[in-house]
Amino acid sequence: MGARVARMFRNFNLENRVYREISKEKPQAAPRHAGSVPPPAGGPVGESAETEDVANKKNDPLLTLLKTVYVESTDPAAAETSKDDAAGKESERRPLQFSLPGASYGLVELTDVPKGKLTIAEALKAMSSHHRQPQTMTPEKIAQDYCLDLKDTKALLEFFIPFQVQIIPPKTEGAKQIKAS
Repeated sequence: MGARVARMFRNFNLENRVYREISKEKPQAAPRHAGSVPPPAGGPVGESAETEDVANKKNDPLLTLLKTVYVESTDPAAAETSKDDAAGKESERRPLQFSLPGASYGLVELTDVPKGKLTIAEALKAMSSHHRQPQTMTPEKIAQDYCLDLKDTKALLEFFIPFQVQIIPPKTEGAKQIKAS
């Protein structure tokens, strides 16, 4: 019912509104700029032939000047990356302090690590030794043993907390709990 009423108001006096729109003056287009007018197609044939000749003709003085120009281009970003690659290949490496026993699940076993880096097994070993003996395994000693920065070692010991499981007891007594085995 509402659609019919809306349609009646929409179509009310439609013919008069259409006639009014049609009888309005149409806006005129702005005049074209004199410089942007393309040359007439029926113009003199000789002018277009001359411009083609000038465009296609070799200019000997310009050719000799062009032959004397030699451009040597180098990319500074590529030069920096090649230096970094060479430095990375020749960087000092240290032997592993600790590795996991047994098969490595088909992965290639590492024999050495770049200085300033740790494997997961070494990081876990260093952290566990620090937590067990904080007086003897200080961050300075760990940094010296594994060739790390002291700042990175302190951040590792403070923020890296692996495998910490917390069991939060339920609020209600009737809920099932997992018993420790």
